[in-house]
Amino acid sequence: MAKRYELSDEAWDVVADLFTPTHTRGRPRASDRLMLDGVLWLLRSGAAWRDMPECFGHWRTVYHRFRVWRNRGTFDQMLKRLHLKLNDQGLIDLQTWMIDSTAVRATRASSGAGKKGALMNPPITL
Repeated sequence: MAKRYELSDEAWDVVADLFTPTHTRGRPRASDRLMLDGVLWLLRSGAAWRDMPECFGHWRTVYHRFRVWRNRGTFDQMLKRLHLKLNDQGLIDLQTWMIDSTAVRATRASSGAGKKGALMNPPITL
């Protein structure tokens, strides 16, 4: 069973092909899944890169892999795939939408208060 900051086996199977190795020579490549679990741990804990536990490998390796994936758009592709999978399973409620004041700023006029100051359209007198 995956820990809360690790990707489950099922989720990994959906996105594993996005993490193809690019180098075949030199030092053996660290596991992409382990590196991704390190990134997920970091996001979950809020810790600094240097405070990452060594069980994920050296923090610089994880950080470098994160930057490569970010620049390639790997995370966007991964989230799209996982979103589609959850949507196909009916686990996403598309009927519920939420907008609050942090996302959309409402003006005073939207609540019927009108604008401050002089009348915008003074009455016409004959």
